[in-house]
Amino acid sequence: MLKVTVVCVGKLKEKYLKEAAAEYSKRLKAFCRFDIIEVDEEKAPESPNESQINNILNAEGKRILAKIDKSAKIAAMCIEGRQMSSKAFAQFFSDSALSGVSSIAFVIGGSWGLSDEVKKRADIKLSMSEMTFPHQLARVMLCEQIYRAFSINSGTKYHK
Repeated sequence: MLKVTVVCVGKLKEKYLKEAAAEYSKRLKAFCRFDIIEVDEEKAPESPNESQINNILNAEGKRILAKIDKSAKIAAMCIEGRQMSSKAFAQFFSDSALSGVSSIAFVIGGSWGLSDEVKKRADIKLSMSEMTFPHQLARVMLCEQIYRAFSINSGTKYHK
């Protein structure tokens, strides 16, 4: 069974977002071994300069990479990433499984994004939209799209 992990910076704060993420996690257990791993957000000054931002990204990046299986296919969620339809996303899972991938890790950075190290390690860079979403909402949206992809691939009625 495919292992799918979402590694993200920070914790969900709002109850409704926690409940939504928990619901998709529960639903995904029927299709894969699914897990969400939260890494600590680096403390930042009120208005960090470029050097401080790079230090934040690097510290968070090291924590992210430490939580990912060495053999995992990594999908970095970043603004410069490629956008795809839900059906194409479902095909991404099918193609990965057919090529022998046993573990996929999706990475959502903190408010400053992802370090260059994480992006270089990524096998694919994905973007949800040209719009900007709060990172906490993006986590729920990603979980929903992962569930939708598995639903498409298994032929359930969830995706219309």
